[in-house]
Amino acid sequence: MSRTILEQARIHPAIRERIGRNHADLVGAVQAAVAANPLVVVGMAMNPFPRKARRILDQLGTPYAYLEYGSYLSQWRRRNALKMWTGWPTFPMIFVHGVLIGGTSELEQLIAKGEFPAMLSALRLAE
Repeated sequence: MSRTILEQARIHPAIRERIGRNHADLVGAVQAAVAANPLVVVGMAMNPFPRKARRILDQLGTPYAYLEYGSYLSQWRRRNALKMWTGWPTFPMIFVHGVLIGGTSELEQLIAKGEFPAMLSALRLAE
């Protein structure tokens, strides 16, 4: 997979640090949660899809860490930093052992294919 990102050489030196600091606290908090927890769901209030993903995981009895950042009306600029960091355009963002698996639809697909329980089992064996 290749994702096009503007080359550093094409960013004026005067703004490089500003770009690097753009909501770095939020990205750092998510990175820390992903490093500390086998399953992380990053969502936002008022969005039904993070709620649906959490409900699915609750029904499966699968523990997870949940991080919520604003709603449709707040913190959207901060959430953009997460979208730029991951390349994933929507919420939730679901991480299994540090790997972004996508959102609710992708979680449902992994469950339907029987891959999700295997991913979690592999995690338990590795710990």
